[in-house]
Amino acid sequence: MMQAVLNSGINGSPHLELVEPIDPGPDDVVIRVTASGVCHSDVSASEGLLGPLGTVVLGHEATGIIEATGSQVRGLMAGDRVIASFRPACGRCWYCVRDQSHLCVSRVALPGDVNRVIRADGTTAMSFVGLGTFAEYMTVNVASVVKVETDLPDEQLALIGCGVTTGVGAVLNTAEVTPGSTVAIIGCGGVGQSVIQGARIAGATQIIAIDPIALKRDTAVAFGATHVIDPLESDSVESVRELTEGRGADYAFEVIGLPTTMVQAHAMIRPGGTAVLVGVPSSGAEVTFNARNLQSGGRKIIGCTYGSAQVKRDFVDFISFAERGLLDLGAMVTRTISLSEVGEAFRALISGEVIRTVILPSSVLDAGGRGK
Repeated sequence: MMQAVLNSGINGSPHLELVEPIDPGPDDVVIRVTASGVCHSDVSASEGLLGPLGTVVLGHEATGIIEATGSQVRGLMAGDRVIASFRPACGRCWYCVRDQSHLCVSRVALPGDVNRVIRADGTTAMSFVGLGTFAEYMTVNVASVVKVETDLPDEQLALIGCGVTTGVGAVLNTAEVTPGSTVAIIGCGGVGQSVIQGARIAGATQIIAIDPIALKRDTAVAFGATHVIDPLESDSVESVRELTEGRGADYAFEVIGLPTTMVQAHAMIRPGGTAVLVGVPSSGAEVTFNARNLQSGGRKIIGCTYGSAQVKRDFVDFISFAERGLLDLGAMVTRTISLSEVGEAFRALISGEVIRTVILPSSVLDAGGRGK
């Protein structure tokens, strides 16, 4: 038996249960989870904003050690260190062979349709996006893991599984930000801070961070933002235009997932600029743009899924960035907690008290691994 954090039904409360992971199928691996980040998408799933999920093990951003492999798994073995990818990459489908593994067809088959744990009463539960990282162990398809070799701490490595890859990838892969650009970021949580770091890595010379929470604005400056805007104090679109000689930003990244801020992102880019929609909206949300504004000026809107990441390449690249000091993962970790504290982590995330909270095994925390 193992501990896992489950959520039952729409608007259910995350709670700790003792469950049994299923045995690995031919294409599965069993992973001992060594660190799992708490992302806003987990909160959205818990609140039913991503649609009905039933009873599910939460969590989707993690690193761990392989404990066992299925009979058909090749290239991975017990003891390998891996990062979980919530977008599986089979390596064989039409998208994967065209360097678009973030659109892999496996994503249709794997997330949420396989029961991965057995509860104490004999019923089964699914795992969020095929992972369920809020657990001591998880059984996942081999397409959802990437083997890595690094000495980075677990709490830093876990962030690459979602927030870092989504944010840095949005800059380098989706938008392909060019040196000397002006970049605006709406929403400076874990993903937004990764966008800021990606913009700095890409050579942007003006990085404008927009967030109502002082902690996030201060962190943005530490990560490379050249200007910050409190949207409660001034109009974000007008402020960006004032900072860019009236033109607007070359790129604007919306990292919240709200229709209103998506419209703002488009409004604050210059003619010929690009608005990148990174934040995950609620299921059924719709956004309306003025048709003339959308057509005129050659402005572009790009949807961004998982930073357009090719995970087998990008995970290794982002690790290299961190090892060379180009990407600061350590400063993104505000707190480290145990599985039993996930409810408190959700509260802190919603209130804006943290950039990222990371779950560590109790044995690590007891040995002095509890963070800031």
